[in-house]
Amino acid sequence: MVNCVEIFFKMRLQPARPLSLLRRFYSSETSRGNPLRVAIVGSGPAGFYSAQYLIKNLHDAQVDMFEKYPVPFGLVRFGVAPDHPEVKNVIHSFTTTAKLENFRFLGGVCVGTTITVPELLARYHAVILAYGAGKDKFLGIPGESGANVMSAREIVGWYNGLPEDAALNPDLSSPTAVIIGQGNVAVDVARILLTPPDLLAKTDITQHALAALRKSRIRDVYLVGRRGPAQVAFTVREFRELTKLTNVNTVFSHSDLDTIRTGLGNFPRHRKRLMELALSSGERPIKADSKNCHLKFMLSPRKIVKADGVIHAVNFTVNRMEDPLDPHSAVIPTDDILTVKCGLVLRSIGYEAEPVDKSLPFDKSKHLIPNDQGRVESPAKGLYCSGWIKRGPVGVILTTMNDAYETVDSLLDDLKAGLINVEERKPSREAVVEFLRSRQCDPVTFPEWEAIDAEEMKRGEAVGKPREKLVDVRDMISVAKKVDLDLAHEEAL
Repeated sequence: MVNCVEIFFKMRLQPARPLSLLRRFYSSETSRGNPLRVAIVGSGPAGFYSAQYLIKNLHDAQVDMFEKYPVPFGLVRFGVAPDHPEVKNVIHSFTTTAKLENFRFLGGVCVGTTITVPELLARYHAVILAYGAGKDKFLGIPGESGANVMSAREIVGWYNGLPEDAALNPDLSSPTAVIIGQGNVAVDVARILLTPPDLLAKTDITQHALAALRKSRIRDVYLVGRRGPAQVAFTVREFRELTKLTNVNTVFSHSDLDTIRTGLGNFPRHRKRLMELALSSGERPIKADSKNCHLKFMLSPRKIVKADGVIHAVNFTVNRMEDPLDPHSAVIPTDDILTVKCGLVLRSIGYEAEPVDKSLPFDKSKHLIPNDQGRVESPAKGLYCSGWIKRGPVGVILTTMNDAYETVDSLLDDLKAGLINVEERKPSREAVVEFLRSRQCDPVTFPEWEAIDAEEMKRGEAVGKPREKLVDVRDMISVAKKVDLDLAHEEAL
């Protein structure tokens, strides 16, 4: 990604837990000397919940949040489906935190390149890594590379305005798409592909994605899993949203519906609700003039069939399970092959994290930073982690909140135990910004983000949407810094 903050700089130069007595002790002790200074890397839910809980329990703590994009909120902005605006309401709480005097948002700063983690540790008493997991897992099968084989994460980024995915341009001209994986992200993507565009036009979906979906010829989406219906990973809420689409049939095989009926009385309460919904939606009469979401089970992808670079089908190995109702039953491949004809293949089999800095310890097998309740297992003192980089890419926003609380509790316990030397003087807050500018990076502040926010809502109002997201980093910087980057470039030349 082009760092437009650096481009601009070069041109210009040329709900928390209640307080306890213990927490009040922290606050009174640190207020007598230097305030605790903490850097948080990442501005998604893990980062903001960490900041909220820290400031709630330690009023005079100074928090600087570093984000590689000029805009905040991470997965809430770039990951939540456009037709789920209620999930994004958490942004209001995050905004309240961001406007506190002892909080700063520093956008457009690439930790690991513009400033390293050791350089952050030299400027702060503690650093919390909360930058998530942004790398895709791969299937490792023939035909996986090339046009129109992509990850569900990329498609989500494409319709949600992630700058690096804005030019994805999937070909939606085939009548059939296959999504490999049956988690919530897979269900989200299936729903967006099948939702009438006129409904999506009232959301904050990107204009380029909406235009492509208006031309889409997709009528059948296959959601494919390697295990049975009793082991699906998606939740009741996500699946219910799919079943509410009046123009879409949810299609199950008779044998899968029989499996659900057989086990219905033995499922735990939360799983029973999901299976009851699957059964009721699968038993509906099929409407001939509607689109279809086919739920296919016991299938493992083995090859994406292509000719002249064009996708024609996916070959699957048919599996069986010793006990289709046992969530821990082994999956056993058979010699049978099933072929599904399609023109678009999306893998939705999870994410992987990467170390943002070569100095960080990293577990390459688990794809996370090794830690003990958020304390990074490192010789460096004052280093913590939170969110997906801490526990892996699992759970919902509430899970992330509790995870952030655990990390901050560890930090506060270390502070009380004297493991964090708050009396050690650190460079001033102003000195941090000057250091970034010396690296040709003029960070975007939260008021400058609010200028981007206002511009997006203004553009959205013009087309009847809640907002029209800026998807080009250069445009974001132009609005934030109130400068025409193209004109500034010409003047610099």
